[in-house]
Amino acid sequence: MNWLLVLVGGAVGAPLRYLTDRAVQRRHDSVFPWGTFTVNAVGCLVLGLLTGAVSAGAASSEVQLLLGTGLCGALTTYSTFSYETLRLAEDGAAFYALANVVGSVVVGLGAVFGGFALAEALWT
Repeated sequence: MNWLLVLVGGAVGAPLRYLTDRAVQRRHDSVFPWGTFTVNAVGCLVLGLLTGAVSAGAASSEVQLLLGTGLCGALTTYSTFSYETLRLAEDGAAFYALANVVGSVVVGLGAVFGGFALAEALWT
């Protein structure tokens, strides 16, 4: 049954990633990969919030499988982040490549810690 929860979460997360990426990227006239940056930041926030909720007993391990492993696993994308960073560097946009790496790590960690802190404030 666990695999079904992951499957359903992934089936929602993958198209959500694609649609969000396209919608965000269309709004920016930049080589910076704002779409991927956005889905990764949102996924980190959701995963931090979810982890905090599970830790506080406000969410079950089944919800963690559905939303954490399934939805967030399909929503976020390390491979696309890596590929886009490589493409930026190869295309001579070293500043954007570096900004993507540093920004993604700082914002991702901030989002996961912020989500966890929010969950603690809500459910502890």
